[in-house]
Amino acid sequence: MFDPGLAAALLSPPGLGVLGLLIGSFLNVVVHRLPAMMWRAWWKDSVEFQLADPLAWQPLFGGQSTPPPQLAQAAQAVDAELRKLPEETLTRPRSRCPKCGHVLRWWENIPVLSWLMLRGRCSACGTRIAWRYPAVELVTGGLFAAAAAHYGAQPSTLLWCLAIALLLTMALIDFDTTLLPDGLTLPLIGIGLGGALAGWTGVSPADAAAGALAGYGVLWLVGFIWGLLRKVDAMAEGDMKMLAGIGALLGWQALPSALLLAAAVGAVVGLVMIAGMGRDRSKPIPFGPYLALGGLCSIFFGPALRSVWLL
Repeated sequence: MFDPGLAAALLSPPGLGVLGLLIGSFLNVVVHRLPAMMWRAWWKDSVEFQLADPLAWQPLFGGQSTPPPQLAQAAQAVDAELRKLPEETLTRPRSRCPKCGHVLRWWENIPVLSWLMLRGRCSACGTRIAWRYPAVELVTGGLFAAAAAHYGAQPSTLLWCLAIALLLTMALIDFDTTLLPDGLTLPLIGIGLGGALAGWTGVSPADAAAGALAGYGVLWLVGFIWGLLRKVDAMAEGDMKMLAGIGALLGWQALPSALLLAAAVGAVVGLVMIAGMGRDRSKPIPFGPYLALGGLCSIFFGPALRSVWLL
């Protein structure tokens, strides 16, 4: 039987804050495992369809040519190494220490509290557990609670929480690996368009569609122009899809302020890293974390940011 009081409690700031802590723990797993799963799939595809496949070789090197035997040997070596790797998904195997393989018991996997109880170290081998794990859990919990306070105790608030989780995950993966997986960017576009059609985001379907197109198009145009001028790729397609998702979620009206904020913060951080920390100028700086910042700020402060931009 549906209990409105229980639903309101679960969708309240404390209720969604606790949910955010749990989701944040899962996001740590996604950030660690999803890129590895992608790399494994890419290597597997290379072995099966490219390295020693005449159908992949001949269109480029000629219809009568054959792949050199070294490629077949390399494909066999890569395949042998891939077979040694244990199967891994987002849910299996259970979380474990990367140093000693100790499988975490239930009480070692409680968001934030377990890290504090263990004093930030593995109970089996004493290896330090990065502070980022509880930080991600706390940030996710805080943002979920803020969404409940901002949008109210209603089911549509869960959509904003899902968007927040996707943005955080994309920011962390891009920061670590410079990857923005389609498995995260495309769902953000989908929930933006779907939320607009359902009337949950306060954005009209037309504005959501225009936001998706404009978000992708503006970064594509920036990358195209920069490529013509400097002969380098300035924007990855993942960034374009990510901004398309932000535009679908918040409407095209939110794009200028979100993009300007992302560019400004990214430029400042980039200059500090190059001038103060000696970062190689030729090494690309991931833009996803700054797009996520612009998107998150627009979720909570969209009208205020737009008023600043209009001034």
